[in-house]
Formats: sequence, C-alpha cells, structure tokens
Amino acid sequence: MTTLFFENFAPGHFGRYGPRRVTREEIIAFASEYDPQPMHLDDHAANASMLKGMSASGWHLSSLMMRMMYDGFIKDAASLGSPGVDEMRWMSPLRPGDDLMLDVEVIEARVSKSRPETGIVTFKCYVRNGHGQMLSEMVSPIIFKRRDAAAAPDAGSNG
Repeated sequence: MTTLFFENFAPGHFGRYGPRRVTREEIIAFASEYDPQPMHLDDHAANASMLKGMSASGWHLSSLMMRMMYDGFIKDAASLGSPGVDEMRWMSPLRPGDDLMLDVEVIEARVSKSRPETGIVTFKCYVRNGHGQMLSEMVSPIIFKRRDAAAAPDAGSNG
C-alpha cells in the first residue's frame, strides 16, 4: 500500500536503514557477473592492488545502496522513477563482512513545473560500514506523485 507521497519528503534527515552484512561470496558472485576485475575476485590480486585486500565493486555497493533505499522507503512510496544520478562517489572499499548502514537526507523537494501532479525530491545518501567509515555517497532525484493528484478520482485517465 502506498503511504509515502511527495508531501512526506521535507528537507532534512529522512531515515537510517540497515545494517546489511556483505559476504565475500556475494562480492565474488557480483564481480564475476558484472565487474570481473581481479581485485574483486582473487585475494592475491586484491592484496597487490591499491586497495590492499578483497573489495567489492563500486557498482555492487551502488546496487546494495539502491536495494536498501527500496526496502527502506521506496517500496511504500508513490515513486515514478528517477531521471538519473547527479553524483556518485566511492570513498573507501567495501570489504567482506562489512555491515552497511544507509543514511538518507532530503536536500530539496519541489513541485514539478511541467507536471504539477508530481514532485521531485533530491536525496543525498551516505553508506558507512560498521566502523562508521564512509564508503559511498550519492545525490539523486526521484519523482513522486503528489498526494492530492493520487487521490483525484480521474487521476491517470485521459477522459
């Protein structure tokens, strides 16, 4: 059931989600399929890399971040999707056994000028490991239905 609309996203801290433990096996499985660089697959190569040990692909970390956002609030929201990601930074490696925590902040919420039945919420998301070390941050807008537009009897119809 949809419980979150554009109006629920006021600027400021929105939520904290996790922890989400990451295993060595899933790091290797993701890398094998999507980013087969040696530092994500092999301990010897990982130890010889600038990361000095096995680490997940940044794309794996980004995917985990998206899943945590979905499980945390998007699944309950009137989300219409996103036009993209404005910023993505990977600051420290994601290691096997890390427990991820996601903090979500609303940095802007505005009604769409071209589609006033929707609003655009820009989020800044931070992922830290269990030691509090910042691993990644992302800035991304998401489009949401407005509460009044969703409640209108002819919402979405062409008649």
